[in-house]
Amino acid sequence: MPDEEVKPNLNQASTQDAQLAAESIASGEEKAPTVDFDADYATAQQFSVSDVDRTGQGAAAAQAATAPEYQTSKPQETTTQAQSTGNPDDFLDLAKEVGNSSTDSVSNVSDDLVKQALEKGERKN
Repeated sequence: MPDEEVKPNLNQASTQDAQLAAESIASGEEKAPTVDFDADYATAQQFSVSDVDRTGQGAAAAQAATAPEYQTSKPQETTTQAQSTGNPDDFLDLAKEVGNSSTDSVSNVSDDLVKQALEKGERKN
């Protein structure tokens, strides 16, 4: 990408200094700065990796910096086998427990309660 000339816009000048610089460029008193995006990008790439990171010391430093402070225990894997009893009542009891677990924090709503809520929600003119 070739050098691009910066074209100042007086309406976008956020400070008085910026406005004065834009006016002097527009009047021809000062030369508009040029920007070489390719050269700037190449320079930025050189700064994106430090000298230490280019060596083996960088990997060791990164490992040390990200190592956990405290040792944690490894979870033990356990296996659980459901014992087949052949009794359908055992399945029904389990199903009732599971079914009720999702409604433990929900209260029962009666028809009277719904009726009261609807009455309170109606506009009274």
